[in-house]
Amino acid sequence: MRFILLLFLTFTSIFAETSYEKGKNLYISHACYACHGHKLEGIHRYSYLANRAKGYMSYKLKHFRERKADTQQQEMMINFALGLSDEDIDDLTTYFRDYIDEDNGERYDDSYETYGDGGS
Repeated sequence: MRFILLLFLTFTSIFAETSYEKGKNLYISHACYACHGHKLEGIHRYSYLANRAKGYMSYKLKHFRERKADTQQQEMMINFALGLSDEDIDDLTTYFRDYIDEDNGERYDDSYETYGDGGS
């Protein structure tokens, strides 16, 4: 009996998804990439999500889930957040915080400043 229990626990730990993987699957299944990009870089006016603070992102998603938004543009997030559980939000924010580009192994760098005369 102990052997079967040990075997079961071993298999479940081997095949268990991490919070990062669950967050990635949620991000893909909810089509978040349509506005925030495949690399969480943000497209057009939509914010980047890669390597953002977990607490802040969790706060924002829970805020949207409560049907609250700070701007008219943020109101579109309400429909996406309504069906998220606390565990889903935790998984998504783990994915956002720990995101590493699989192609080159780099994290998103938001410290780059664009300023100057534009080279003219």
